[in-house]
Amino acid sequence: MRYIVLAVVLIGATTLGGCSDGVLAPKGPIAVAERQILFNSLGIMLAIVIPTILATFGVAYWFRSSNKRARYQPEFKYSGRLEVLVWSIPAMTVLLVGGVAWVGAHDLDPRKAISAAAKPVTVQVVSLDWKWLFIYPEQGIASVNHLVVPVGTPISLELTSAGVMNSFFVPQLGSQIYTMAGMTTHLQLQADNPGSYPGLSAQFSGDGFADMTFKADAVPDANFSQWVDAARTTGPTLDAQAYADLVKPSKAVAPFTYRGVSSDLFSRIVMPEMSMNDPIRHVCLASSRAMQ
Repeated sequence: MRYIVLAVVLIGATTLGGCSDGVLAPKGPIAVAERQILFNSLGIMLAIVIPTILATFGVAYWFRSSNKRARYQPEFKYSGRLEVLVWSIPAMTVLLVGGVAWVGAHDLDPRKAISAAAKPVTVQVVSLDWKWLFIYPEQGIASVNHLVVPVGTPISLELTSAGVMNSFFVPQLGSQIYTMAGMTTHLQLQADNPGSYPGLSAQFSGDGFADMTFKADAVPDANFSQWVDAARTTGPTLDAQAYADLVKPSKAVAPFTYRGVSSDLFSRIVMPEMSMNDPIRHVCLASSRAMQ
């Protein structure tokens, strides 16, 4: 028995050793709350699974052929007590897990603002083939495959797609959410600790899906201001022509920045039919037709 327990501990430690950068290593309030929901649900289910497994071994041991004290009842048909026991435990499990999910779904509504003293930073996210575009409308800059945010500051994300449906996910910061052409989804995140966290696409979107990753760097306020100032002095401007070049399918794109962004670019990507003469409209519609 001692060796069995030791083997279980070692296997568990080895398995959890690979969880240093995922949902089990949260770095923000949303991710922490989601991990707690996961643990609560796991605990509720284990409270049923473990006794069931032990009861299975216990019944098999008690009704072994060599145990003369076990009662053999081949004509047994029904027991009200057993029916109550068999159905009440799963019912309670469903109610408990459902309650955890219900409360968590409301507490972690993607649109619900995060309570903080700092003013939220707005970031507009566009999923392209096969890369991520991050627009900072208040700072007037943009970046590709690189999300930089200040530590301890809520991040208000507005997300859309310039092509097929995709899914935005930074496991250590929180919820994944879908991006869809012609509409905007919203997500609130926050990083409580400085660091570089991997972001990815959680929805298969074609040949370049495997390389559709990005870095989410959480830095102190001073470093964030320095990054914004540096971005404003380097790189091209994200105008209609630059966007037309960017939207073309490409794989494993190295991160870079734009020193300026055309006004209302994000809204014109979301609703390209707003203006018949808008050059962004022609780029978006051409991209949509290419994906059909």
